[in-house]
Amino acid sequence: MPHKANAARRHHIPRAKRTVTNWAEYDAALRQRGSLTLWVTDKAIEQWKAAPRTTPGGQPHYSDLAITTALMLKAVFRLALRQTEGLIGSVLQLLGVDLPVPDHSTIARRARTVTLLSAPRSSGGPLHLLVDSTGLKLCGPGEWLIEKHGTKRRRSWHALHIGMDASTGRIVAATLTERGVDDASQVGPLLDQITEPVASVTGDGAYDRTRVYAAVQQRHPAATVVAPPRVDAVLSATAAIAPTQRDRHIQTIAEVGRMAWQRTSGYNRRAGVESQMARWKGALGEALRFHCDQAQATEVAIGVIVLNRMLDLGRPNSVRVA
Repeated sequence: MPHKANAARRHHIPRAKRTVTNWAEYDAALRQRGSLTLWVTDKAIEQWKAAPRTTPGGQPHYSDLAITTALMLKAVFRLALRQTEGLIGSVLQLLGVDLPVPDHSTIARRARTVTLLSAPRSSGGPLHLLVDSTGLKLCGPGEWLIEKHGTKRRRSWHALHIGMDASTGRIVAATLTERGVDDASQVGPLLDQITEPVASVTGDGAYDRTRVYAAVQQRHPAATVVAPPRVDAVLSATAAIAPTQRDRHIQTIAEVGRMAWQRTSGYNRRAGVESQMARWKGALGEALRFHCDQAQATEVAIGVIVLNRMLDLGRPNSVRVA
């Protein structure tokens, strides 16, 4: 249990029971996620071959859409590059189309430079952004091998930072950084990927930083930042005259308590981005398979496309049971 030293002071709240009201539709959507026709679309088949190049240089055989399709199949079914090549060949054969199959070397090489299609943005008013981060392992010795023989090197990992639309559940921004990079430093890069107006940015205590408020204020002056202040947080020097957003959070917590502040400020919906992290690792795994930085960035972008497409098929309507 985390924070064992504070276990006696933590809030012991029974876990809420929920039920899904649209189970039939959601069950069909879950099955559809494993359909090859979902990932190998008619558009991909029509645009499989690359358009003739008009500038100096070699002529690519496969379009960016074809490479994107291969990378999505690799991510969804957690395949190695050679198995991905074999799956694509069998799918094209079953479809009865005479198209070349990109070999594993081509897929790995094009993963560094492929241009991905821009994802559709959410609509319906300003965006309520939920931000969080998690660690993704890099290729290295497995847990059994480490336990059996030990290792002289610490298994490394990268940090995945995502921004999620609280209304739709779609991931609208993502960055990949080295381990040890502060979560607060990625709020600006995440906001730079969003072209829509942002109404609020919600994160855990790691985002209770001055630079987070500054980054949001610079890009979206009307947006609010919802991050729990530290227990020993103090008001700013201008709190009596012109209180900042953080000052108002501290004052509200002092008046009504932290739990009431979470309900009134909307902080509780941050649980949605934590669930999204669990979906990422459950559907795509806990590790990055590529080795170079450019391919890893593409791997993360492909993961965003995959999870958003799965979500577009259908999501559960969950209601709390009294």
